[in-house]
Amino acid sequence: MIRLLQIEFIKLWNNRSSRVLVFSYFILVTSIALVSMIKFDFGDIHFQLADQGIFNFPYIWHFNSYFVAWLKLFLAIVIVSMMANEYSNKTIKQNLIDGLSKKEFVLSKFLMVIAFALISTLFLFVVSLILGLIYSDYNEVAIIFSDLEFVVAYFLKLVGFFSFCLFLGVLIKRSAFALGFLFIWQIVEGVATIICERQLFGTKNGVADMVMGFFPLQSMYNLIDQPITRLNVIQSTAKQLGANLESNYMVQWYEMLIVLGWTAIFIYLSYALLKKRDL
Repeated sequence: MIRLLQIEFIKLWNNRSSRVLVFSYFILVTSIALVSMIKFDFGDIHFQLADQGIFNFPYIWHFNSYFVAWLKLFLAIVIVSMMANEYSNKTIKQNLIDGLSKKEFVLSKFLMVIAFALISTLFLFVVSLILGLIYSDYNEVAIIFSDLEFVVAYFLKLVGFFSFCLFLGVLIKRSAFALGFLFIWQIVEGVATIICERQLFGTKNGVADMVMGFFPLQSMYNLIDQPITRLNVIQSTAKQLGANLESNYMVQWYEMLIVLGWTAIFIYLSYALLKKRDL
């Protein structure tokens, strides 16, 4: 496995555009710290975002995991491009000639997916921990390391999404078209949601949400609920207005299983497609 990872990292390092995207991703993740410096002035009202509790433990794990996950497209582009380059540069054929089996080739790509997700998760953990230690009002060890399931969910979300991108790269062979298909699939799931809610099940009984929860992108999104309404200031304002924003924000085990299931499906389909093709 180490040999397969070494091969992939050599390919990555020799691709300038991939290096730029990877470094850009980690720079953007680090820039979360800049959020703490943003100040708002509305007449006599002055406040700083860091003072609103967004970096408090354990809320910071939820907040950062949700928003940093939107940056995953940077690494997704790298994964799709790496797969497309295998075809355009004919390195996939050369790897097979040199003795690498198709199973090992797909495994090397999946290991790269795991590596990207793991490094990104560790980076998120370190950045969040540092910001929390600086700005959080709570520093008890039990509080600091509670709600870490959001970090685990972040890792699973990246693994699932990158596996989908890997499958698209194998299926379509061209990075631009693969990313285009990803965008189209997002629209398809959005249209399917509207049809389920308005034409089939309605919005009141929750059946539409349950059905859409089995779709690949929606299942990955469902892993981490939006954290904004969890903020104390939002909850207090809602209560004053007579609104109820109470919700279960925790990561659900069955949603994790769905994403793991899709991950296995995408990797298997990638191998099945590669196995059938005459390279």
